[in-house]
Amino acid sequence: MRTSKQREAIRTYMRDRHDHPTADQVYVAVRKEFPNISLGTVYRNLMQLVEMGELIQVDTGDTVSRFDCLTTQHSHFRCTSCGKVFDLEAPERKQLACAVKAAKVGQVQGFSLYFTGLCSECLAKTSAADKSASHASSCLNESSNQ
Repeated sequence: MRTSKQREAIRTYMRDRHDHPTADQVYVAVRKEFPNISLGTVYRNLMQLVEMGELIQVDTGDTVSRFDCLTTQHSHFRCTSCGKVFDLEAPERKQLACAVKAAKVGQVQGFSLYFTGLCSECLAKTSAADKSASHASSCLNESSNQ
């Protein structure tokens, strides 16, 4: 496959990313260097990089495709509050594949495993907000009792 300057710019952008950008995010970044590039061109190039094994397309249960330059077997965690996606080492992946094989339902050719929840930053914000609300509520209760 012929390498284009646009694909090389996308490849370079993705090589240093660990935040699992969407095609839209890649498009915004690459447009700085190639103002006439279209979203369709970015998406096609991302998919070609997936086909070439340089990227993987990540499903994290939301409605957008994300892309990852870490192509080894791993899982993902998506924060349901801020939307950030994190890589996870998940040693249980092999056990899950073995369980499917043992069930004799067919041959496993691949699977996607992702977790959802609150990341540590959002959890800390939620905890701080809960403490603040709890404090405000207790202050209101004290003043109404007087």
